[in-house]
Amino acid sequence: MLRTLAIRDFVIVDVIELEFGPGFSVLTGETGAGKSILIDALSLTLGGRGDASVVREGAAKADISAEFAIDAAPASAWLEANEYLNEDNPGGVLLRRVIDNAGRSKAFINGIAATAAQLRELGELLVDIHGQHAHQSLLKSDAQRLLLDSQAGLSAEAAALAQLHKNWRAVMKQRSQFETDAKNVLQERERLEWQVGELEKLAVKPGEWAEIGNEHSRLSHAAALIDGAQEALALISESEAPMLSQLSALTQKLDKLADVDADLKPVFELLEPARIQLQEAVYALNDYLSRMELDPARLQTVENRLEAIHSSARKFHVHADELPQTLIELSTQLQQLADASDLDALRANEEKLRAAYMSAAQKLSKARAKAAAALSQAVTAAMQDLSMSGGRFEIALVPGEPAAYGIEQIEFLVAGHAGVAPRALAKVASGGELARIALAISVITSSATATPTLIFDEVDSGIGGGVAEVVGRLLKRLGQDRQVLCVTHLPQVASQANEHYQVSKSQTGGKTVSQIAALDNKSRVEEIARMLGGLDITATTRKHARELLAL
Repeated sequence: MLRTLAIRDFVIVDVIELEFGPGFSVLTGETGAGKSILIDALSLTLGGRGDASVVREGAAKADISAEFAIDAAPASAWLEANEYLNEDNPGGVLLRRVIDNAGRSKAFINGIAATAAQLRELGELLVDIHGQHAHQSLLKSDAQRLLLDSQAGLSAEAAALAQLHKNWRAVMKQRSQFETDAKNVLQERERLEWQVGELEKLAVKPGEWAEIGNEHSRLSHAAALIDGAQEALALISESEAPMLSQLSALTQKLDKLADVDADLKPVFELLEPARIQLQEAVYALNDYLSRMELDPARLQTVENRLEAIHSSARKFHVHADELPQTLIELSTQLQQLADASDLDALRANEEKLRAAYMSAAQKLSKARAKAAAALSQAVTAAMQDLSMSGGRFEIALVPGEPAAYGIEQIEFLVAGHAGVAPRALAKVASGGELARIALAISVITSSATATPTLIFDEVDSGIGGGVAEVVGRLLKRLGQDRQVLCVTHLPQVASQANEHYQVSKSQTGGKTVSQIAALDNKSRVEEIARMLGGLDITATTRKHARELLAL
């Protein structure tokens, strides 16, 4: 739910700070006062497009902030997943958009920098805006299909079907391409077979380059290593006065002397580990020398292996360590090409993907047909209340060629009165009828959505009289379950709101500035009377206004 909206230096707005509550609220005012400007400002905080033209003349930047209460789980989950959740206020979120007079834009979620795309993602979970020209989109087949899928909760299924269609078309294209370009495919396959054969013959194991490098280093320096180990062994234990013998004799003597003077005990304790370590070194050197030998044949073998690996690495333009992975990658490419080169396998795969697509498309069609019947019935019922007695609304599923969106076109049909067959909405509906049908669809589809805040921006244009009163009742009923904001010029609609805001404009310092005020009961009578009677408000129009409010 929208709690507050703060606007600064936006179009003709200087500074406005508004607080909103639950239920049904209306915004009214003279034409051009800036009613829809408020909706435009809110749209910016929800990721809408903006440029330097929205900055109030003479100002450096436009700054709009909107705070929402987030009871809905999807919005909370989105904030947590994208690391925007405010731990100090987990039940709320603050959206902010700043646009300077050079057209540069900045966006923030809970004070943290964000992108306009992120604002749009989150905004779709918080607010659903029905614009005053929304009914025009109903004339387009794509919009009709999207509306039906959204209402029926089939958007995910439609997206999955589009992916199945894409996969099917990709294999179909691959098969067609192979049929027309078999020679090039064959040449590429032969090239890959040669490369894979070379690497399989070489059979480089992961880590082998480092291992064989170490072995080569050891073999090529074997003589020096043996000499060094023998010299160390001689000094420690095999010379005329070996270090180990001298140290052993010294520790034995100190051990006896420590019995006489305990102050020598620490010296003995320091030297004894050194004697033990020297003895361990003798064992290790003997073991090393027993394993080390001069092996010219093995050295030659290792050198040949190093050269073969190095030469192959140069040939494939990779490091020697990367040859095993290169073999895996080339083998995968060869397998894919082999699969792609098998025309029968390609055709079988194409048929498999076509069958998967058709199965999903038929399932989606059944779900759409069920949803279409329910929506048609609901809109038809609403049309009776909107002075279209006997009128009928139908959603037709017209079979067509398989496409990303399915195997049918969605077409909205309408009969304006009893006794006539429904025809395409674009061909038979007048402007007023189209507006009423669009309003009925907006209210019905909004009832099914989980979006907590619904905004209707002059969607009641083209409607008047008793129909307007019905529209007001529909919106008020909708406001019992969620927050509803409506920009309207109809007194019959405004009179049924729980909260009423008046938008006005004035001249300040030679510039036009828009203001907004929450109306109490007395000022509300005046505003409803103005909407009824224009500039000259009489006792009669005030009486009529009080009657509307009493209803």
